[in-house]
Amino acid sequence: MGLFWDHGVVYKSVNDVHLGPNTDDIYLHADVKAPRMAGLIAKIFVWFLEIKLIGDILLYFLKKNNRIQKLVSFGVMEDSPLYVPLHPFEDFKEEEEEVKSLCPGLSPAEQVQHAIDCLQSSDATLQDSHFSFRRWKIMDYYRAYSSRKITPLVVAERLISAIVQSSEPGMDMSFFISYDSRDILRQATESTLRYQRGEPISVLDGVPIAVKDEIDCMPYPTTGGSKWLHKVRPCKEDACCVKRLRSCGAILVGKTNMHELGAGTSGINPHYGTSRNPYNPERISGGSSSGSAAVVCAGLCPVALGVDGGGSVRMPAALCGVVGFKPSYGRIPHAGVLPLNWTVGMVGVLAGTVEDSLIVYAAISGQPKPHQSTMPRLKLPMLKHSSMSGIKLAKSDEWFNDCSDDIRACCFKALACLQKLYGWETVEVTIPDIEVMRLAHYVTIGSECTASIAHHLENGGRSESGWDVRVALSIYGSFGSRDYLNAQRIRNRQMRFHEKIFSMADVIVSPMVGVTAYEIKDDAQETGELDYVNGAALVRYSIAGNFLGLPAVTVPVGYDRLGLPIGIQFIGKPWSEAKLIQIAYAMEALCEAEYKKPQVFYDLLGEC
Repeated sequence: MGLFWDHGVVYKSVNDVHLGPNTDDIYLHADVKAPRMAGLIAKIFVWFLEIKLIGDILLYFLKKNNRIQKLVSFGVMEDSPLYVPLHPFEDFKEEEEEVKSLCPGLSPAEQVQHAIDCLQSSDATLQDSHFSFRRWKIMDYYRAYSSRKITPLVVAERLISAIVQSSEPGMDMSFFISYDSRDILRQATESTLRYQRGEPISVLDGVPIAVKDEIDCMPYPTTGGSKWLHKVRPCKEDACCVKRLRSCGAILVGKTNMHELGAGTSGINPHYGTSRNPYNPERISGGSSSGSAAVVCAGLCPVALGVDGGGSVRMPAALCGVVGFKPSYGRIPHAGVLPLNWTVGMVGVLAGTVEDSLIVYAAISGQPKPHQSTMPRLKLPMLKHSSMSGIKLAKSDEWFNDCSDDIRACCFKALACLQKLYGWETVEVTIPDIEVMRLAHYVTIGSECTASIAHHLENGGRSESGWDVRVALSIYGSFGSRDYLNAQRIRNRQMRFHEKIFSMADVIVSPMVGVTAYEIKDDAQETGELDYVNGAALVRYSIAGNFLGLPAVTVPVGYDRLGLPIGIQFIGKPWSEAKLIQIAYAMEALCEAEYKKPQVFYDLLGEC
């Protein structure tokens, strides 16, 4: 028994854990013991891993050496499991929040109009002369269309030309898995006619929006970044979130590239190419919503949809210098999204600005009528740069500092600016067992992924998957009931820790990622890449949003010495999206004058 047994950590009772800054608990750094593999080495490793006896031994030591067994599988704790992070809701005081509380039953277009009513009237200018670079917003498109300076059809033609150019040899940006020029032009023609009649459906009418290829959107197959999943699960209708955007008149321009099955953080896809970072095309855009982040960054769309199961919206947003917003678990309907991570995944918004993330959030929010009683009313914030006072930001020092020097310095500077200009207070806390939570989340998302597609894997899906994903699937499939149940007990512990922290502060603040975008190496193009060291650094700050179902947003706040974007993150209390968006808007206001234009950028509204 000794060789195949690992003594687990004995965890203190939640009530005995001190959450203040002077705790005696030791911050546990990620200790990843797995070399980077790609190319032939990755193929050989997969070959051994998929031989039953040898594979079992390799998997055992992978889990043991990376502390999954010690910290999760054999952990000793008194907590019961918590399987779904759906939170009870409270009625926040609207006069303090400065929000609009919407009545149930409104149409998406009506909800969008309420979001427009929340915007500052000073944001009505098409361009801000003091900005070195500014992205076109949804309202810019709407005003340009309404004033007849340009039509949705012309924008669609420019968009298609840009997609073609970005896909040519020499650029090979690999933004999309599929798009249909005729369908884009059809939608744009219909939108143009509505504007000519003076009858646009909403401000989203004619606005190009891309959809991650994990979300059903007609007339495209939903591949999940794979070569096989769409063959066994055909797309028959739009996902609920896509239906809502379409009902607002948005032009759905295609399915964006992604890390295969969402099983990685780089966005490197051996089947459809790697979505490259528009700030430096030799570097990753991040995963798994890689294409969605990249198309927004490159100016092809002001907004794109992603799915965030482990930071998969927020990580690529930060690496590409755009806004990434993930609402509370359950706020956005999941119908029509690939069921790869039932209890940690959530549709999210990638946008050029906080304002645009609010508008699209309003469009896609709200459960169908039978489920409306499970969540509070949708509340939208009044976007004012200096409307809030007394905000408390929880900051866990060792966790906050566990990133590159450039990221740490940039996020410190951004936090200091918030404190100086708005008088907000930083509350020093300790968030216990961050690394334990990362591993418990890994067990959870892996178990849910394999349970969802197990039947299809047994019937040939595994052999058609990328080599890197085959490693991930082997690890995921090795988790048993004890691993999963203990992971859910850890979820319960962390939920209670975070409840206590939120009794002391309004939001938790951290960097978004531990490293900026790293280089795409040639040997990864055919096989994908196994790089768990960088992977752990990228997801370091993401997990609470998914594992605990909390709303979270990342906003770009600067660049590293190589000119690569850096994002800061704010994690909110359950259902506190309104306050979170207000805080993100205030942060954006302090940084947007210094935003830089990406190397690859398309100006679809030029000369309007």
